[in-house]
Amino acid sequence: MAMSTAGTPTRPMRADARRNYGRLLAEARTAFAEHGTDASLEDIARRAGVGIGTLYRHFPTRHALMSAVFQEAVTALITRSRELAGSDRPCAALVEWLGAIVTHAGEYRGLAQALMSTCRDESSALARCNTPLREAGSTLLTQAQSAGTVRQDVSIDDLMQLTNAIALAAEQSPDDPELASRLLTLTLRGLHPSPSDGTSSPSGD
Repeated sequence: MAMSTAGTPTRPMRADARRNYGRLLAEARTAFAEHGTDASLEDIARRAGVGIGTLYRHFPTRHALMSAVFQEAVTALITRSRELAGSDRPCAALVEWLGAIVTHAGEYRGLAQALMSTCRDESSALARCNTPLREAGSTLLTQAQSAGTVRQDVSIDDLMQLTNAIALAAEQSPDDPELASRLLTLTLRGLHPSPSDGTSSPSGD
């Protein structure tokens, strides 16, 4: 059974509908990479060889199309979080994963801002991206907190917003390719407990 852009079961698509869906997704991926996520939907439909009505039948909103385009990256990020879950340096693993989010969000201009604006909006089509990423990151965060290498008052929602903000800052400063890395380094320092918390981070983490 096929899945709709909202993540609910639908009837399987006909062969021509599947072809149109694939063309639209491919053209959207190219257009978003070239022009950002505010690229013209009419142009995407035209380049896919279909009418704008067909685009909207598959993707009722711009966010639905963005969510579909970003799903491949979401899958990769979830897979990476599972690989990092067994790390003996849980704080470093968490920060590495946050860095991967920054990298993926930066592939399409405008995506980071959209993810930020819908971070807690379960009604948005982008919840298909935000929700599983938040769950994957929560596992890494809990492991780091249990190891005493991340402060207990840090929440996954704050970290997701922070990484999207870093991606947005990097997007707006294309002449400074090291900006995201520097900001992530500051994040790492801020995550560690202070001596007054009664915990300390192990050497190298």
